[in-house]
Amino acid sequence: MIMVTGANGQLASLTLRALAEREAPALGGSRTPAEGRRHLDFDHPASLDLTGVSTLVLVSAGYAEDDRVLARHRAVLNAAARDGVSHVVYTSLTGAGDHLGFALAHRATERMVRTGGLGWTILRNGLYAELFGALLTWTPDGLESPFGDGALSAVARADLAAAAAVVALDPAPHAGQTYDLVGEPITAAGVAGRLGVTHRTIGLGEYRARLLADDGLLPFQPSMLASIATSVRHGFLDGTGPDLVGLLGRPLTDPLAVAADTASATRPGTS
Repeated sequence: MIMVTGANGQLASLTLRALAEREAPALGGSRTPAEGRRHLDFDHPASLDLTGVSTLVLVSAGYAEDDRVLARHRAVLNAAARDGVSHVVYTSLTGAGDHLGFALAHRATERMVRTGGLGWTILRNGLYAELFGALLTWTPDGLESPFGDGALSAVARADLAAAAAVVALDPAPHAGQTYDLVGEPITAAGVAGRLGVTHRTIGLGEYRARLLADDGLLPFQPSMLASIATSVRHGFLDGTGPDLVGLLGRPLTDPLAVAADTASATRPGTS
């Protein structure tokens, strides 16, 4: 049986949907499980139960500081080894993202996965096209962002979920492989053009000040978001590669359309 962690999250839920479409025996694990899913709370290692699971899709529990993320990942990997899981598929971060503010937890988890004694595959996911669209801000004149003319090789979340499902369904051919799953470069100006509006660039200092003033962000998030902004702006996340198309066996979903749809949905006055 396949288990996908973080089942209530967007990537995991899409992965479970992709597995269901292929009629694969798959189970979601979550801290707050819906009916038919298994309770799985990484913060309580003694409660973790992975019995009956052959392939574990470990969706990064990255919504916290690094020490807490790594403790969570270590707990579930220890449970996987104890309960007889044979293969772990870890959803990591694109190799081009080593300088991002949230890269350390991914790379440290990759090391744990590789040295844990189980079969493994690492999916180094590019940043979501949905995220790129959501990070654009509406003004009365159009869109603004800190991205400048920089491009991001963004990926539709559903394509990454489909790739995870492909590997989980038949992990043996992918054992010991690390795939860099990136899309085609898109820009903030390109998103604005798709929506028929203008794009204005703001400085990184202004962007950071706005983030620090946002009471809705957790303490680690301003630096994380600022690192995305400067990385895109200065051309560190615009590389492409063949791995995702190779796994899916089809063209990728248009990331510009996905980003534009996401930005459009946040436009003031949109119901």
